[in-house]
Amino acid sequence: MSINYRGVLIKVLGHASLRIETTVGPVCYIDPWSEVLGTHSGDADIILITHDDVDHYDPAAIETLATDATTVVVCDAIDTQNLSRKVLKLASNCELTVDGVDVRSVSAYNDPAGDHVDADGTPYHRQGEVVGLLLTIDGTTVYYASDTDFLPEHVSINADIYIPPIGGTYTMDRKEAAAAARAIVPDIVIPVHYDTFEAIETDVTAFEAELEPTGIRVERA
Repeated sequence: MSINYRGVLIKVLGHASLRIETTVGPVCYIDPWSEVLGTHSGDADIILITHDDVDHYDPAAIETLATDATTVVVCDAIDTQNLSRKVLKLASNCELTVDGVDVRSVSAYNDPAGDHVDADGTPYHRQGEVVGLLLTIDGTTVYYASDTDFLPEHVSINADIYIPPIGGTYTMDRKEAAAAARAIVPDIVIPVHYDTFEAIETDVTAFEAELEPTGIRVERA
Protein backbone atom coordinates (compact mmCIF):
# COMPACT_ATOMS: atom_id res chain seq x y z
CA MET A 1 0.00 0.00 0.00
CA SER A 2 1.22 3.48 -0.89
CA ILE A 3 0.95 6.61 1.24
CA ASN A 4 -0.78 9.34 -0.76
CA TYR A 5 0.19 12.92 0.02
CA ARG A 6 -1.31 15.47 -2.40
CA GLY A 7 -0.97 13.03 -5.27
CA VAL A 8 2.58 11.94 -4.42
CA LEU A 9 2.51 8.19 -3.74
CA ILE A 10 5.23 6.75 -1.49
CA LYS A 11 5.62 3.04 -0.97
CA VAL A 12 8.10 1.61 1.52
CA LEU A 13 9.21 -1.61 -0.14
CA GLY A 14 10.97 -2.74 3.03
CA HIS A 15 13.93 -1.79 5.20
CA ALA A 16 14.98 1.58 3.68
CA SER A 17 13.92 1.08 0.05
CA LEU A 18 11.28 3.41 -1.37
CA ARG A 19 9.23 3.82 -4.53
CA ILE A 20 7.81 7.29 -5.23
CA GLU A 21 5.53 8.32 -8.07
CA THR A 22 2.81 10.77 -9.06
CA THR A 23 -0.04 10.38 -11.50
CA VAL A 24 1.83 12.41 -14.14
CA GLY A 25 5.49 12.40 -13.06
CA PRO A 26 8.39 9.96 -13.08
CA VAL A 27 8.73 6.80 -11.01
CA CYS A 28 11.58 7.20 -8.53
CA TYR A 29 13.30 4.61 -6.38
CA ILE A 30 15.55 5.38 -3.43
CA ASP A 31 18.13 2.80 -2.28
CA PRO A 32 16.42 -0.24 -3.82
CA TRP A 33 17.55 -3.53 -2.30
CA SER A 34 16.90 -6.88 -3.98
CA GLU A 35 15.78 -8.41 -0.68
CA VAL A 36 12.63 -6.24 -0.65
CA LEU A 37 11.84 -5.46 -4.30
CA GLY A 38 9.10 -8.03 -4.69
CA THR A 39 7.65 -8.00 -8.21
CA HIS A 40 8.83 -4.51 -9.13
CA SER A 41 10.96 -4.45 -12.27
CA GLY A 42 11.75 -2.32 -15.29
CA ASP A 43 9.66 0.70 -14.33
CA ALA A 44 12.18 3.17 -12.87
CA ASP A 45 12.62 6.59 -14.42
CA ILE A 46 15.02 7.68 -11.66
CA ILE A 47 17.03 5.62 -9.18
CA LEU A 48 18.77 7.45 -6.33
CA ILE A 49 21.48 5.85 -4.19
CA THR A 50 22.63 7.47 -0.94
CA HIS A 51 25.68 5.35 0.02
CA ASP A 52 27.46 2.06 -0.56
CA ASP A 53 26.20 -0.17 2.27
CA VAL A 54 24.91 -3.37 0.67
CA ASP A 55 21.34 -2.70 1.83
CA HIS A 56 21.39 0.67 0.03
CA TYR A 57 23.66 0.22 -3.00
CA ASP A 58 22.65 -2.99 -4.77
CA PRO A 59 23.73 -3.14 -8.45
CA ALA A 60 21.48 -6.16 -9.05
CA ALA A 61 18.44 -4.23 -7.82
CA ILE A 62 19.35 -1.28 -10.02
CA GLU A 63 19.57 -3.54 -13.07
CA THR A 64 16.22 -5.13 -12.21
CA LEU A 65 14.45 -1.78 -12.05
CA ALA A 66 16.23 0.18 -14.77
CA THR A 67 15.53 0.57 -18.46
CA ASP A 68 17.76 2.17 -21.09
CA ALA A 69 16.08 5.48 -20.28
CA THR A 70 16.55 5.34 -16.49
CA THR A 71 18.69 8.00 -14.82
CA VAL A 72 20.77 6.64 -11.95
CA VAL A 73 21.97 9.22 -9.41
CA VAL A 74 24.53 8.09 -6.82
CA CYS A 75 26.46 9.62 -3.96
CA ASP A 76 29.85 10.60 -5.36
CA ALA A 77 31.65 8.53 -2.70
CA ILE A 78 30.39 5.28 -4.24
CA ASP A 79 32.66 3.27 -6.51
CA THR A 80 30.33 2.31 -9.37
CA GLN A 81 32.79 0.35 -11.50
CA ASN A 82 30.71 -2.79 -10.98
CA LEU A 83 27.60 -1.07 -12.35
CA SER A 84 27.14 -1.56 -16.07
CA ARG A 85 25.59 1.83 -16.82
CA LYS A 86 26.41 5.51 -16.66
CA VAL A 87 25.49 7.42 -13.52
CA LEU A 88 25.16 10.99 -12.33
CA LYS A 89 27.31 11.66 -9.28
CA LEU A 90 25.79 13.64 -6.42
CA ALA A 91 28.25 15.44 -4.18
CA SER A 92 27.52 16.86 -0.74
CA ASN A 93 25.50 20.10 -0.77
CA CYS A 94 24.75 19.69 -4.47
CA GLU A 95 21.60 20.37 -6.48
CA LEU A 96 20.37 18.95 -9.77
CA THR A 97 17.11 18.37 -11.62
CA VAL A 98 16.18 15.04 -13.19
CA ASP A 99 12.95 14.53 -15.17
CA GLY A 100 11.36 17.48 -13.39
CA VAL A 101 12.38 16.29 -9.91
CA ASP A 102 14.60 18.72 -8.00
CA VAL A 103 17.24 16.85 -6.00
CA ARG A 104 19.36 18.40 -3.26
CA SER A 105 21.91 16.47 -1.22
CA VAL A 106 21.85 16.91 2.53
CA SER A 107 24.52 16.09 5.13
CA ALA A 108 24.31 12.54 6.50
CA TYR A 109 26.83 10.96 8.85
CA ASN A 110 27.42 9.71 12.39
CA ASP A 111 28.96 12.16 14.84
CA PRO A 112 32.40 10.83 15.92
CA ALA A 113 31.58 12.03 19.45
CA GLY A 114 28.19 10.32 19.44
CA ASP A 115 26.87 6.84 20.17
CA HIS A 116 26.81 5.41 16.65
CA VAL A 117 30.41 4.32 16.38
CA ASP A 118 32.13 0.94 16.26
CA ALA A 119 34.31 -0.62 18.97
CA ASP A 120 37.30 1.45 17.82
CA GLY A 121 35.32 4.70 18.02
CA THR A 122 35.00 5.03 14.24
CA PRO A 123 31.62 6.34 13.05
CA TYR A 124 29.66 3.73 11.10
CA HIS A 125 29.02 6.40 8.48
CA ARG A 126 31.71 9.02 8.19
CA GLN A 127 31.19 12.52 6.85
CA GLY A 128 31.26 12.49 3.05
CA GLU A 129 30.32 8.81 2.71
CA VAL A 130 26.55 9.32 2.66
CA VAL A 131 24.11 11.88 1.31
CA GLY A 132 20.58 12.56 2.49
CA LEU A 133 18.11 13.56 -0.20
CA LEU A 134 15.72 16.50 -0.34
CA LEU A 135 13.41 15.95 -3.30
CA THR A 136 10.79 18.32 -4.68
CA ILE A 137 8.19 16.41 -6.67
CA ASP A 138 5.05 18.14 -7.99
CA GLY A 139 5.43 20.84 -5.34
CA THR A 140 5.85 18.35 -2.49
CA THR A 141 9.15 18.21 -0.62
CA VAL A 142 10.35 14.82 0.57
CA TYR A 143 13.35 14.53 2.90
CA TYR A 144 14.98 11.08 2.94
CA ALA A 145 17.57 11.29 5.71
CA SER A 146 19.44 8.03 4.90
CA ASP A 147 21.87 6.53 7.45
CA THR A 148 22.69 9.44 9.73
CA ASP A 149 22.45 10.97 13.16
CA PHE A 150 20.15 13.93 13.73
CA LEU A 151 22.61 16.71 12.97
CA PRO A 152 22.54 20.46 13.73
CA GLU A 153 22.35 21.25 10.01
CA HIS A 154 19.09 19.31 9.76
CA VAL A 155 17.19 21.75 11.97
CA SER A 156 16.74 24.28 9.16
CA ILE A 157 15.31 21.77 6.66
CA ASN A 158 11.76 22.34 5.46
CA ALA A 159 9.91 19.26 4.24
CA ASP A 160 6.33 18.10 3.82
CA ILE A 161 7.36 14.46 4.29
CA TYR A 162 10.23 13.31 6.50
CA ILE A 163 11.64 9.79 6.12
CA PRO A 164 14.13 9.05 8.94
CA PRO A 165 15.83 5.85 10.07
CA ILE A 166 14.74 4.96 13.59
CA GLY A 167 16.50 1.68 14.38
CA GLY A 168 19.56 3.03 16.16
CA THR A 169 23.01 1.37 16.31
CA TYR A 170 24.08 2.53 12.83
CA THR A 171 21.74 5.55 12.63
CA MET A 172 19.65 7.80 14.82
CA ASP A 173 17.28 5.90 17.09
CA ARG A 174 13.56 6.50 17.50
CA LYS A 175 14.03 9.21 20.14
CA GLU A 176 16.52 11.14 18.00
CA ALA A 177 14.24 10.74 14.98
CA ALA A 178 11.32 12.11 16.99
CA ALA A 179 13.43 15.11 18.04
CA ALA A 180 14.34 15.68 14.39
CA ALA A 181 10.69 15.53 13.39
CA ARG A 182 9.79 18.11 16.04
CA ALA A 183 12.49 20.41 14.63
CA ILE A 184 11.59 19.92 10.95
CA VAL A 185 7.79 19.90 11.52
CA PRO A 186 6.70 17.92 8.45
CA ASP A 187 3.09 16.97 7.80
CA ILE A 188 3.98 13.27 7.65
CA VAL A 189 6.82 11.13 9.04
CA ILE A 190 7.50 7.74 7.49
CA PRO A 191 9.96 5.73 9.62
CA VAL A 192 12.35 3.31 7.90
CA HIS A 193 15.49 1.26 8.64
CA TYR A 194 14.18 -0.63 11.66
CA ASP A 195 13.27 -4.21 12.67
CA THR A 196 15.03 -5.75 9.65
CA PHE A 197 17.55 -7.46 11.93
CA GLU A 198 18.35 -7.55 15.64
CA ALA A 199 20.73 -4.58 15.81
CA ILE A 200 18.03 -2.20 14.58
CA GLU A 201 14.98 -3.54 16.39
CA THR A 202 12.92 -0.78 18.01
CA ASP A 203 9.47 0.10 19.31
CA VAL A 204 7.78 1.88 16.44
CA THR A 205 4.56 2.24 18.45
CA ALA A 206 6.48 4.25 21.04
CA PHE A 207 7.85 6.41 18.23
CA GLU A 208 4.32 7.12 17.05
CA ALA A 209 3.20 7.90 20.60
CA GLU A 210 6.04 10.36 21.11
CA LEU A 211 4.97 12.37 18.08
CA GLU A 212 1.22 12.13 18.64
CA PRO A 213 1.02 15.33 20.79
CA THR A 214 2.70 17.33 18.02
CA GLY A 215 0.02 16.65 15.43
CA ILE A 216 2.65 15.26 13.06
CA ARG A 217 1.21 12.20 11.35
CA VAL A 218 3.26 9.01 11.42
CA GLU A 219 2.58 6.63 8.54
CA ARG A 220 3.81 3.07 8.27
CA ALA A 221 3.68 1.32 4.91
